[in-house]
Amino acid sequence: MPPSFLVASPSPCFVLFPKRPCGFLSPNKTLLPLKLRKATLILRASKGESPNWSQWLPAESLSADKLFRLIAGATASPIGQFVSSPTTFLHSIDPRVKLVWLLALVVLPARSHIIMRFGLVIYLTVLSVWVLPKNAWMDQLGRVYLLSGLLFLTLGLGSDGVPALVQLRTPPPAMMGLPSLPVSLTGYSYVIMKLGPLTFTRKGLSVASTVACLTFTVFQSASLCLTTTTPEQLASALRWFMLPLRYFGVSVSEIVLTLLLSLRFITLVFDEVRNIALGIVSRRVNWKQLTVMETIDVFFNYFRCIFKNIFSHAEQISQAMIVRGFKGDGGTHKIYFLSESSFGMKDLICLLCLTVVIGAALLSEYYLV
Repeated sequence: MPPSFLVASPSPCFVLFPKRPCGFLSPNKTLLPLKLRKATLILRASKGESPNWSQWLPAESLSADKLFRLIAGATASPIGQFVSSPTTFLHSIDPRVKLVWLLALVVLPARSHIIMRFGLVIYLTVLSVWVLPKNAWMDQLGRVYLLSGLLFLTLGLGSDGVPALVQLRTPPPAMMGLPSLPVSLTGYSYVIMKLGPLTFTRKGLSVASTVACLTFTVFQSASLCLTTTTPEQLASALRWFMLPLRYFGVSVSEIVLTLLLSLRFITLVFDEVRNIALGIVSRRVNWKQLTVMETIDVFFNYFRCIFKNIFSHAEQISQAMIVRGFKGDGGTHKIYFLSESSFGMKDLICLLCLTVVIGAALLSEYYLV
């Protein structure tokens, strides 16, 4: 039998009003005496265990093992890494032409018609499928399309979803004796679609398409440029464009050296993130036996190992540069580029195509309504 506690308490009337007699009022408003009795309060201990809040969490969908597998798979594709095979025509294009194309693709989505924006997205999609290996373009396009789609829906429904309350300063035409304005015969409608309290308008479509297409073109064009161009070629092309800045006191050599080290360091970061995640997955940890705090501790150790290994690689790179004669002055340190850039017929054709694309983007603002 569970333990019971007996607590005696006086009448509620005596507790609330100790100086007044206790009793019931009859219909004649006479006080009827009431016998005071001891009230018995029984408190019993619960047989079951206290509820655990962690049981309400969706353990299968928020599994740490699935999260680490997702991290290991997300970095499996060559993000920002040069892919030497299969060799395509984009590998042979001069890196200076690629940088010009990259700059144009960043600016054009914001200064062109919506049809031109989606045309650039389709063009980059076809080029990625043609140039990149199958496992690379499927992984990259899936994630970039997911991010762009979320931005499109969020901004499209949120930019002009709640219209501003505007009060007219003039009376309506009916009160002034003027005829009402006729309805447009062209079928123009500012509201495109209405989903309950959310409204998808033409302003929302313009903002959402601009941001989504700009995000897609920036990420995918940069990925194509890094995948088909070595870091040395990109550093050499940037140095060629920045050489006139030396007359204004800009340290071009130091900037180029920093860019070259950064491009080399990107691959090390992704490799460390993937390798440590694979190491945790390969140990087959039984996550069901771990508590919430122990799982959080594993994640803290994961991030700690990432930063520790990254700082260790940075120290090794600095020591290797000192051994090779680097004394902290980027101007006196000679950078050896493995290949020299050459301008050919393919590069001229790419520049002509870029001129056509820029002209079409500028004309789309005036002729496409």
